[in-house]
Amino acid sequence: MLRPLLLRLILPAILGSLLGFLALALAVQDEPTLPTPLLSIFSPGLKIAEMVPPAKHESLGSTFGGFLRVAIGVNGVLYFSIFALAGYLVDRRLSR
Repeated sequence: MLRPLLLRLILPAILGSLLGFLALALAVQDEPTLPTPLLSIFSPGLKIAEMVPPAKHESLGSTFGGFLRVAIGVNGVLYFSIFALAGYLVDRRLSR
């Protein structure tokens, strides 16, 4: 009972959020040198966060915090779904 929950939800959530954060960090660092399509594949949160305007005029720190929340959230969801699919396939294979 614990193994499917661990493989399908908990482990993908932890790995997805860590990898989403690292993908954003690498994308911000290498944004000027990487082509946009390649950057959008590995860190879609960066491009989505650039398109989402702030709700109201606030301080620079608040705006940057909102940018980071959107980018890390989108990257986390992307990598969570990849790891959740991999966990589902591994769990299915182990249960046979």
